[in-house]
Amino acid sequence: MKTLSEFCNQILYSGDLVDKLISIPDDVQLDENHQQSIPDFPIRSKKFSFSEKKSKIPRLEHLHISENRGIAMHHFANHELMAIELFAWALLKFPKIGIEYKLDLLRTIREEQKHLKLYIARMNELGIQFGDRPMNQIFWKYTKYMQSFEKFSAILSVSFEGANLDFSLLYQKTFEKIGDETSAKIMNSVYLDEIKHVKRGLKVLDANKQNSSQWEFYNSLIEYPFTPRRAKGYFFIPETRRKVGFEEDFILKLAEYKDEFSNRKKEVIPKEMESWGIYTG
Repeated sequence: MKTLSEFCNQILYSGDLVDKLISIPDDVQLDENHQQSIPDFPIRSKKFSFSEKKSKIPRLEHLHISENRGIAMHHFANHELMAIELFAWALLKFPKIGIEYKLDLLRTIREEQKHLKLYIARMNELGIQFGDRPMNQIFWKYTKYMQSFEKFSAILSVSFEGANLDFSLLYQKTFEKIGDETSAKIMNSVYLDEIKHVKRGLKVLDANKQNSSQWEFYNSLIEYPFTPRRAKGYFFIPETRRKVGFEEDFILKLAEYKDEFSNRKKEVIPKEMESWGIYTG
């Protein structure tokens, strides 16, 4: 039987999407494979290779057009594929993190694979094939800043997955508003799993922050050009972070944080969300 490291190598080194979505059994051996080298970027087939071309996600008020919803699903799927690869990368990069954390990462890989399958199926229904649009490498660009498990958790789990708490809930409500219940259910499933994923990342920070606050320790783990702005959507929904277990000071400081990435043309949000205490920017 393959070890967990062997499965992770298959995810990273195979360009075949089937291998990225491989099912890892519950009784997989949790080894401590010390690899001499780990790829700076995953192997991808040409169809799914990284591109420098821009592919913007459609604005919320344009999602009544089915093609735009398919493009949005493609945008989300791109992020899920990167997440699958990066959690496999972390299991190889940090072989001594302990069984509890390895199981957390394994659970997250499985849930990201589930999300990717859901997104691909839905975008196909909406007339878009995975790989039809340019695929960016935004998460992978920051691996050089993830040189400890705590930094990895701060950047990928607390920040990028934290931002998806806002995005998944926002798009769920938007899809509901325009009557696309199928897409809304997918976003709700992603949102509920994302709460678990961010909790797993926050657990790593809480276990190591000693006398620091969550906000202080988080900021000690990241460095420019990565900033806390990456840890929230362009609409920030504080209640989602309370569900995860962030300290109120962290939530407030993140809500108020702005930098050069904060400028975005105002979009129309569903009216039922206007009372949620949403912060912009």
